[in-house]
Amino acid sequence: MRVLVLNTGSSSIKYQLIESASGERLAGGLAAEVTDHEAALQDVVTELGDVAVDAVGHRVVHGGERFTAPTVVDDAVLDALRALVPLAPLHNPANIRGIEVARRVWSGVPQVAVFDTAFHRTLPPHAYLYAVPVAWYQEHGVRRYGFHGSSHEFVSRRTAELLGRDLAALQLIVAHLGNGASITAVAGGRSVDTSMGLSPLEGLVMGSRSGDIDPTVITHIATATGRPFEDVAAELNTASGLKGLTGVSDMREVTTRAASGDGTAALALAVFCYRVKKYVGAYLAVLGRCDALVFTGGIGEHSAAVRRGVCDGLEPFGFVLDDRRNDANELVVSRADSSISVLVVPTDEELAIAEHTAITVAAH
Repeated sequence: MRVLVLNTGSSSIKYQLIESASGERLAGGLAAEVTDHEAALQDVVTELGDVAVDAVGHRVVHGGERFTAPTVVDDAVLDALRALVPLAPLHNPANIRGIEVARRVWSGVPQVAVFDTAFHRTLPPHAYLYAVPVAWYQEHGVRRYGFHGSSHEFVSRRTAELLGRDLAALQLIVAHLGNGASITAVAGGRSVDTSMGLSPLEGLVMGSRSGDIDPTVITHIATATGRPFEDVAAELNTASGLKGLTGVSDMREVTTRAASGDGTAALALAVFCYRVKKYVGAYLAVLGRCDALVFTGGIGEHSAAVRRGVCDGLEPFGFVLDDRRNDANELVVSRADSSISVLVVPTDEELAIAEHTAITVAAH
């Protein structure tokens, strides 16, 4: 099945046409500075030429509690997605817009929504509930949902293949480190805890997101500066993280500056790695036993400095890096005597979405 995978943002559209069985990329591209989504997707039609599209798979950030699996989109599903917008006001509106336009552009072609949150449907209540008034959860859906699910699921399966092990028998810690970053404890192929929460803001330090923070920071800054709460909260998403600490959100520039002696960048790198390390320790306790720590995402796959910073000091717990392998970005970057394997496994969220889309359409 030839699946067109769409990741629609408010001002950009990423697309890939993938043969779902083989994983072959037939076409792909990025439309940036998009102001008219319909015109942009018509341009995609032109780019594809005579190549037929059998199904369209959409990345949708938030599925709430209702959508726990890839879902064929119809009018009722779209209405339900619109009702979820308050849970993800920065992401879901653009995802929905992409679906609406794609249904017109590829009329008659099955459209499937694949949710970032779906892989984390297996979180137990003691992991997803916040200690807040229960009415917040019951009436407003306030709980941990988790994100990057397609990546965490794909990398977990791929890790089992690479280790020649049954995924059901593996205990993994998967660190998806990119401009957005999250880390998940995976027990037997099931997500049992994850760092992102109600939204993708919670958890690790990211490119421009703060990650974990005392909620009273918002009221403190709003009161001290006279600014609206909404403006302060927005800066936690757009002006914090690496960007807040250094002025830049790109880890490559941060590590380059740190290596050249820039103390501010070196401190930001240390903050980033320290937060990941704390979660590794927490998830080691959650799992009880860990077979592998897996790095993925743009930073996880390419930054030897970040992997070194995360694993430094974790040797007594069984995480022992091989410096040569780590510097070379090899598949296995741990030493032979490391009791826990440390791997670098490239993610492929687009292929994961294509596979889920094909399976969902075939079963529909």
